[in-house]
Amino acid sequence: MADAAPQTILRRELRPSGSLGGHLCRLDAQGPSHVPHELSQSRRLSADAFRRPSAARLSPAKYGILTELLPAEKLVIANGWIEGLTVGSIILGVVLGGVLIKPEIASPILSLFHLNAIGLTSFAEAAIFAITFVYVAASIVNLAIPDTGARYPKQKFDPIDSIRGFMTSCRLLWHDRLGQISLSVTTLFWGAGAVLQFLVLKWCDHALGMTLSEGAVMQAVVSLGIAVGAVLAAARVPLVKSLSVLPMGIIMGALVMCMAFFTRADAPAGGIELFGQSLSWAVIIASIGMIAVGICAGFFVVPMNALLQHRGHVLMSAGRSIAVQNFNENLSILTMLGVYSLLIKLDLSVPATMLTFGGFVMVSMALVILKHHRNQREFDSTHLIGEDKRH
Repeated sequence: MADAAPQTILRRELRPSGSLGGHLCRLDAQGPSHVPHELSQSRRLSADAFRRPSAARLSPAKYGILTELLPAEKLVIANGWIEGLTVGSIILGVVLGGVLIKPEIASPILSLFHLNAIGLTSFAEAAIFAITFVYVAASIVNLAIPDTGARYPKQKFDPIDSIRGFMTSCRLLWHDRLGQISLSVTTLFWGAGAVLQFLVLKWCDHALGMTLSEGAVMQAVVSLGIAVGAVLAAARVPLVKSLSVLPMGIIMGALVMCMAFFTRADAPAGGIELFGQSLSWAVIIASIGMIAVGICAGFFVVPMNALLQHRGHVLMSAGRSIAVQNFNENLSILTMLGVYSLLIKLDLSVPATMLTFGGFVMVSMALVILKHHRNQREFDSTHLIGEDKRH
């Protein structure tokens, strides 16, 4: 299905559904006061599983359409915009959710729309109802997506043929000299990123004595760094120079290893007041370090995403290559989270875990760079950047 017209999938998958909105209000917002905890968790998982197929279809369309709308040299800029705006929307969504759940905001929503009549009574349900209007706005924006002019043959879904075709696409991308490098980097990035989310929380508790909610803010700080790195990459790295950012992955791993040794005791006493909040020097130094980690991550993953989209567009279709990318990334996430869980079970200390994680990223990126240099000695593949479609 990744070969379907991206603009069609975008419009179909992002449109809101009234019945789905009401269904999610009941499934996501009902907590232990409404149903037993186990049933509440089961319902939330069911709601999440219900929307995952749409997310799996949306990703190839969202990124695949870029190659149909833009020339190859503009792909890094486009990916920088998407990455930066995605992080911005996540942070805005967290803030919006916190505002909408407040009684002074949620109560007028319940009264204004007479939500009691359809069985929505809690503040959480009112907040989720309000969020459905965000989906309406997204659907309206999608109406402005232009027809790219790309036409694909109608796909016939046969399970066996689909699996064979998908495996062929995987082999094609992994054997391509540029595709294998970009796919290796993005696969490593998302696996490492999933581990880093949990590792940051444990590190904040260990090194800074922060609570879970305070540690979650530090996760947002890393995301902010990724957005900054994405913007910098969009401004300074053309597609033909995309492979020059590979060393940033090694620097990112080194920064994580350095942060493993930092604790509150290493920072000066005191702090500053910012927007009415007291911030200690330890938290400020830690935030700067995590922003630097995020900048490195955003700076090297955005050009790699653009290069992978370009090679996918040339070899098969951008949508199909993004589907291959998502498959490999999720395998990486599962594997690396499994290893991280094993390290926790072995009771490895937080600094030792960070050292292991940072060292793994450094070694992996070094191996990718060596592989690229070996490819270049055999055959200069960089001139393939900007190549026209082969299919």
